[in-house]
Formats: sequence, C-alpha cells, structure tokens
Amino acid sequence: MAEVPRFLDPNPLSRLSSMEMRARIVVEGFVSGLHKSPYRGFGVEFVEYRQYTPGDDVRHVDWKTVARSDRYYVKEYEDETNLQCVVLLDCSASMGYRSGQSGRSGRSGRSGQSGQSGQSMRSGGLNKLEYGSYLAASLAHLIMRQGDGVGLVTFDQAVRDYLPPSSKNTQLPAIHTMLDGLRASEGTDIGKPLHELAESISRRGLVILISDLIDDVDEMMNALMHFRFKGHEVLVFHIVDREELDFSFTETARFDDPETGERITVTPSAIREDYMDAVRTFMESIRTGCAKIKVDYERMETERPLDYALFSYLSRRMVKR
Repeated sequence: MAEVPRFLDPNPLSRLSSMEMRARIVVEGFVSGLHKSPYRGFGVEFVEYRQYTPGDDVRHVDWKTVARSDRYYVKEYEDETNLQCVVLLDCSASMGYRSGQSGRSGRSGRSGQSGQSGQSMRSGGLNKLEYGSYLAASLAHLIMRQGDGVGLVTFDQAVRDYLPPSSKNTQLPAIHTMLDGLRASEGTDIGKPLHELAESISRRGLVILISDLIDDVDEMMNALMHFRFKGHEVLVFHIVDREELDFSFTETARFDDPETGERITVTPSAIREDYMDAVRTFMESIRTGCAKIKVDYERMETERPLDYALFSYLSRRMVKR
C-alpha cells in the first residue's frame, strides 16, 4: 500500500476561509495519498453473474465473459445498508485551551499558564475545540464521500446542538455552519448528555466522540457502555495539547480552571513529578477502560496531522467488515 501522507498540518488550515474548504483539502489530500490501497469505499458488493435479459443496464455487462463464451452476462451487486454515523463534539470550556495561552487553562490543574505573558507563545496554534472541529468536519466529509449518513452533536453539560444523521447534499453545509460558529464556554458533564443521546439515537450505527475527556473516568465509561449496550460501534478521539502532557512550565505559573473559576499559583518544579504521575494514571485509565468495553480509542495531539485520524478511522472500519 502506498505511504499515507503526513503533511496535513491543522495550523495552516486554520488560515483558510471556510470549514468546508478545510475539510475538503484534508480529505482529498488523504484519499489521494492512499493511491491503490484496499480502502476504496463501502457502497456496493459484487454477488454473482446472471444471464443478460432485455432491459438490463448494458453498463453491467461483463464484456470479458462475452469475448470468452459469446454469451451475455451481467454482474449483480448487493447494496449494503448505509452506515449511520453520529459525531459527538465536546464544546466545554476546557476544550478552549491552547499551549501558551495566558490567563486560562485546562480543567482541574491538568494544564496551566505562565502568569507573565499576555500573548500566545505559539503563533497560529489551534485550541482543542478548533482542532476537534476540523477533525469532525473532515470525518463528516469522508463518511459522506463513502455514501453514508452523518450527523453532528455538540455538548458540554448538556446537548447544545443536534443535527440528525443524513446523506443529503445539504448535510455538509449544515455541519460546516454549526462548526464555524462554535465556541467553548460551559462546564463539563460528559456522562449526562451521552446517556441522553444513547437513549435517543434509535438506529444502530457508529458513534464518534471527540473530546479532551476531562471528567470522571468511571462516569464516562458508563456512558460509552450505554452506547455499546444499544448496539452502536464507538470510536473515541481523545484531544490533548502537548503542554498538558509535558508540563513545560519553568517559572511560577497560575492555573485557572475555566469551568469553575478556581485559581492556584504554584512553582512548576515542585509539582511536576506528581502532575506527570497523575496524567499517566489518567491516560491509562481511559485507554484500559475503553479496551474493556470494546470502544476504539485514539489519542490525538493538537499538533498531529489530521490524516492520522482519518487513516485510523478508515482502518478500523475495514477491520470490522
């Protein structure tokens, strides 16, 4: 299989004029990189030959068979049931975090900011919600390219917007409009909206959760298990910022919880070891929790090219067929 390109950097994409253009460039660049791979879509499946009868579409005639036997046969195909996919995008305040951003941090001291600077230390960097939005738009574009239906849900403590799955031509523009106007604002309660959605989504399909997962792990796993109990396949994209992982602060830092307003000022060197232990424990509990309930898990750092996520999604879809 041809090497998949690793050049779809999300930061330059943010300078393009519309979500539609960003998603299209990501997906078309990704698909062109696959070349003659086995990942070619999931629309129809060949079943058998039958003898041609007047009125059959001549496009389905197997002309090689005609040349060999002087008899006319057509290929019959079986339409597969279209996949129904719902993308769940976390819009809570912690998703607004970006490395180097002053005066704001991730939830519960898991990330922090230097008290010195009022400017971003990384020009053009995306926050977690922006990255998640590009990922959601790219996945939606790819899913509809396959001929399947996709919907979008945004949530924080409750469901904020719900666009039911559809494969109509109007669906992608509606998704782009929802994402273009999205802002991180409220607190997090992942379990509550996910339980509600598990009860309301009646048709079994694929559920894709895009979130930083900063909440009670046991409650999140219970909510994801609810989807599995209802017969859904579940894929989790865990969005993290590099600064949340490596705790790269060197001077006294103030940590703000954007969802509770709580603030704490610490010396990073004094808490770094305990912080890193807590992060490792948190990450491992999510990974193992997803594995136990057969939920696919993929960690995505905001500087990681988006085509990694697309390839991960497509590979899993092929394995499960």
